[in-house]
Parts: sequence; structure tokens; C-alpha cells
Amino acid sequence: MNSVAHTTNPPQMQHKRAFALPSLRAWLAAGQWLVTLLLCAFLIVPVVMSILAGLTVNYFQGVASGLTLRWLGEVWTQYHASVFLSLEIALATLVITLLTGVPAGYVLARSESRASRIIEEFLVLPIALPGLASALALLVVYGGFTMFRTSVAFIVVGHVVFTLPFMVRAVAAVCASSGLRTLEEGAASLGASFFQRFITIVLPNVRPGIVAGALAVVTLSIGEFNLTWMLHTPETKTLPVGLADTYASLRIEIGSAYTILFFIMTMPLLVAMQWLGVDATGQRNTRQKKTRVIDTTSSAENQS
Repeated sequence: MNSVAHTTNPPQMQHKRAFALPSLRAWLAAGQWLVTLLLCAFLIVPVVMSILAGLTVNYFQGVASGLTLRWLGEVWTQYHASVFLSLEIALATLVITLLTGVPAGYVLARSESRASRIIEEFLVLPIALPGLASALALLVVYGGFTMFRTSVAFIVVGHVVFTLPFMVRAVAAVCASSGLRTLEEGAASLGASFFQRFITIVLPNVRPGIVAGALAVVTLSIGEFNLTWMLHTPETKTLPVGLADTYASLRIEIGSAYTILFFIMTMPLLVAMQWLGVDATGQRNTRQKKTRVIDTTSSAENQS
């Protein structure tokens, strides 16, 4: 009886344990969640308020004045040409960066010479410089060619200069993996030519980097303002430049409606990047990588 009495906890002790204070680890976790939620609110609330301003009849009266799509209609009527022009410039920029950035990223990842590192630093230089400085450099060099200066191609060149490093870095990060080099060596030992290795081994394995770079290029091209503002003409006004004009010269409801239009264009690209599981360096989860490596190895062996 005495042993049973000693091993059994009294009801008062059980009651105290049930109402024990949270541990220090729990307090830290709660604090982290609180800070995260506050930061999210700090960033998201202005966006939500701007969207509401573009949907309300009168901004100064707020939602009580009613909701309307009138401002979106006016923005589309006045600036739909800028929307299509931004998409055309983004697609042209994407094509050029794909044709130049993918081979450049592959070569830079494979080369270990000092010259390749210097070239890589020069490619990244436009990111470190302000967009206005890059635009001024283009104007100084090519501003004298009137036909080129007033054409859409001039803006495309500026966007390529600005976005090419993102494509090169994303592709180079994947090409630098030792597994890809081993696959290429194995395919070469089986008699595959460089072209066959590049098509059947390199491109399938660097696809995550290409997708990441492509999404970054299109998103940055659509949203680029500083460089475009210096290079544009009244006939080559893009979406961000039009957004600045609406905030400067029109009522705030139209400017906010323009923000909604810009939001609609860019959000699908960001969601696509998350849905594909691709980060800024072009990496994906390990299981997908292993599956892709096995598939490309078997296809290379079959072709050889």
C-alpha cells in the first residue's frame, strides 16, 4: 500500500502540471509568428488599400461610396496599348536572353579560367548599377542613331542588359552541379557528340534554371521603370511608365486601378514560380532532380 501511495500523484500535483506555463521555446516561436504576421500586415495592407481605392466610386469617401469597375475600364481604354507593348518587350527580351543566357551560363559554369570569372563579373555589373546609369550609358553610345533610339528595340536592348545576369546565374547554378558533369562524361564515353549531349543531357537537367531565369526575366521586364523611363518615347510608353503618369496627372482612383492591372499581370508569374517549385537560383527538390537524372541517363544510353 505504501508503494502504491508513493507512486500515485496527488490530484493537486496533476492540476498544477495541467496549467504549467509555456516553455521558453514556445514563447520564442510565438514571438517569431507575431513578428512575421506584423511584417506581412505592414507589406500587404497598403496593397489591399490601393486595390480598394481602384474599385471604389470615391476614394475620399471610402468603400461606403460603393464599388465600381469604372476606373479599370478607363485605364484599359487609355493605356491598353502600353499593356501590349510591355508584353511584347518582355517576350522579345525573354527570347534574346534564352538564346544568349543559356549557352553563356553553361560555358561560365564549365570554365574555370580567370577570364570567365571576369566576364561573369561584367555580366553582373548592370545589376549593381542604378537603372538610370545603365540607360544613360546606352543613350551616350547609341543615342545618335535616331531610328534605333526611337524604336522599341532600344528599350529591348536595355531590358536585355538588365535581365541577362538573372538568366545566366540561374542556368550556371544548375550547370555547376557535379552530377551533370558526370552524366556528360558518361554520354561522351558512349560516343555521344557535343550536340547530342547538350540536347539530351544538359537542357533537360538545366530546365529548372531556365524556367527560373525565364520567369525572372519576364517579371523584371514588365516591372522595370528606371531604365525604361530614360529610354522611352511618347510612342514607346510601357506599363510602369504609364503607371507613373497616372499617379502624377490623374485622380488617385485611376492610378490605383492601374495598380490593379499591373498586379493582375505580374502575380501569375510569381505564382507560377512557386507552383513549379523553382527558386531564384534554379534549384528544385532533390527527388525531382534524381528522377530527371535517371530519365536523361537512360535516354542517352538508348540513343547511343
